[in-house]
Amino acid sequence: MQYISTRGQAPKIGFCDVLLAGLARDGGLYVPETWPKLSESTGGAAVRSAKNSAAASYAQKAASIMSPFVGAEIDQQIFEKLCTEAYSTFRHPEVAPLVEIGPNEYLLELFHGPTLAFKDVALQLVGKLFDHVLTQRNERVMIVGATSGDTGGAAFDGVASCRNVDIVMLYPNNRVSDVQRRQMTTLTAPNVHAVAVDGTFDDCQDLVKAMFNDQKFRDANQLSAVNSINWVRVMAQVVYYITAIEKLGRSAVFSVPTGNFGNVLAGWIAKQMGAQIEGFVVASNTNDILTRFFESKQMVANEVVPTLSPSMDIQVSSNFERLLFETNNRDGAETAKQLTDFRATGKLDVVASAYQKWFEGVFVGRRCNDEQTLATMQDVYKQSAMLIDPHTAVGLSAARQSAGVDYPKDMPMITLATAHPAKFPDAVRRATGQTPKLPEHLADLMSRPERSVSLPNDLGAVQAFVASCRK
Repeated sequence: MQYISTRGQAPKIGFCDVLLAGLARDGGLYVPETWPKLSESTGGAAVRSAKNSAAASYAQKAASIMSPFVGAEIDQQIFEKLCTEAYSTFRHPEVAPLVEIGPNEYLLELFHGPTLAFKDVALQLVGKLFDHVLTQRNERVMIVGATSGDTGGAAFDGVASCRNVDIVMLYPNNRVSDVQRRQMTTLTAPNVHAVAVDGTFDDCQDLVKAMFNDQKFRDANQLSAVNSINWVRVMAQVVYYITAIEKLGRSAVFSVPTGNFGNVLAGWIAKQMGAQIEGFVVASNTNDILTRFFESKQMVANEVVPTLSPSMDIQVSSNFERLLFETNNRDGAETAKQLTDFRATGKLDVVASAYQKWFEGVFVGRRCNDEQTLATMQDVYKQSAMLIDPHTAVGLSAARQSAGVDYPKDMPMITLATAHPAKFPDAVRRATGQTPKLPEHLADLMSRPERSVSLPNDLGAVQAFVASCRK
């Protein structure tokens, strides 16, 4: 499998180079040259080792589903071992259990990893892959990333034990929850560095991209990425869509709480591979640029508004570029032009014929404000005594708005439960009167000493700090 850039000017590279590169040299995002079909992956050694596909563990299935993307660059048995190690850290034996909460209404619980967020599903594996590839090559990298909340803690946990990795994670100051912040700032590993930036997540993301686009700085510091600009993040998330459909035993719609578009893009890829997915509800909070796009066929950026679901407080959804590349029939020059114009004007248009071919009947956008978020959390608690976090509530509210309107009422609707409620105790308490408890391994999180650096929204200041952290 070879990988190409969405902007068409970077050379083709293989899987391991994609893992380490993150962003392409031309500023684009890497995608596979072709989308493999599930029939190509289900014959792999991982599934053959079990009596049948249903009996295979999540790790075995994951290795099998992802094997066409990895190709021959990592031995299949080694890759399966890395998957097994990655998912052994999850508190639930199924890794991503599917839970029925009402007629044709399901939650796909993605928060059973060590940092209680769906990002663990990818980043526990990414950490293992980094360690393996860098050890093989006798290299060391500096990861720089931006987080709207969950990526930071998950990335730190995934790579803290890596021998050949340093990591700097930028987060918007006072715009993540206390639990999210502390999952970054309380780690004692010397190779992890949390940076509070005076700005929004979009500002943090822009700083990261600017560092990658500064070729001299990038090379001098051997930059790499763990944000969902890194293809391997998206690849690992494809798996749980496929396993969820397998568990359900029939086709379904997925409702996905969405900020950076990477999670819903992974579902779209699963659909391209042949998973029986009817479509997607793209769930936004008040920062509803994606909902407005699906309503108007035009993407228009507004100011970022703080909400109860801070991981979705985003206006520039980086992973949308990968889907835009497809709508342009993989024309990198056209994709680059559209994105340059979007940066300059704050507007991006998709022609009607392309919208009809790629988006219509596949995606619908729904929004949920803070009041609706709290009401959904309260309703779920009253019905089932179950506590859900505000991001999951946005997804569930969107699913309920869509059922019987965009999709038949008897169509199963699977909402991605992206975070443990204990990551957002204030919002949960406000909605339900209950304070969710952190799992035992994080019980003392709020009393651990913190370690972080505060920096202005200034590229020079951030670059100087990153350079100072290199071993």
